[in-house]
Amino acid sequence: MSERCEKVLAELAAYEHPLFSFDARPSGEAVEVIIEFRGAEPAVHTYAYTLEPRDIDHPQFRWSFQRQLYDCLHDYVVEMFTRNPQFRG
Repeated sequence: MSERCEKVLAELAAYEHPLFSFDARPSGEAVEVIIEFRGAEPAVHTYAYTLEPRDIDHPQFRWSFQRQLYDCLHDYVVEMFTRNPQFRG
């Protein structure tokens, strides 16, 4: 496992949520962060986003990572809507 992936996993270890689980895996020089819904029902997709090496190596990584994780959680929850006013189906 890459040093960058280990750094991201160590940071993810500081986060615990009753609805979501977090993981990370190497993706070339980058790291892919995985967010999964813990509930069995309803079945929803897994959310993933990529952290670039420059982001992981940045001195303010810890703080920018938190902001990005929270932004992605927001996006993931919004993507779970099964119907909204913009839905055309």
